[in-house]
Amino acid sequence: MAKFEMRGKSLEEIKGMDMEEFRNIIRARERRVLKRGFTEYQKKLLKKIKRDPKKFHRTKCRDMVIIPEMLGIKIGVYNGKEYIIMEIKPEMIGHRLGEFALTRKSVKHSAPGFGATRSSKFVPLK
Repeated sequence: MAKFEMRGKSLEEIKGMDMEEFRNIIRARERRVLKRGFTEYQKKLLKKIKRDPKKFHRTKCRDMVIIPEMLGIKIGVYNGKEYIIMEIKPEMIGHRLGEFALTRKSVKHSAPGFGATRSSKFVPLK
């Protein structure tokens, strides 16, 4: 199995970085967010995670950038209807929590449903 690397840095190197160095190896949009600082809600979530990393945490903070301190924790991210349970893996570093909790289901078309008109119930024999 291939070892995880991000922009030429190993996972151990990334974990050892301070926030300034980490900010320089992620994408521009996330870099800008980290440069401006976390919101109060994001700070509160990080504080809860640092206090008890083994506990399952639920959050509606979909715009939180995943940082190396969050590796290995189980978190539930709200998608508008329910909490999607996920475990933070190394490949998720630098992305946002909302990217992994999709808000829309894929459309699955099938036979006409309840209340369909007579003409839409027609199904050809071929």
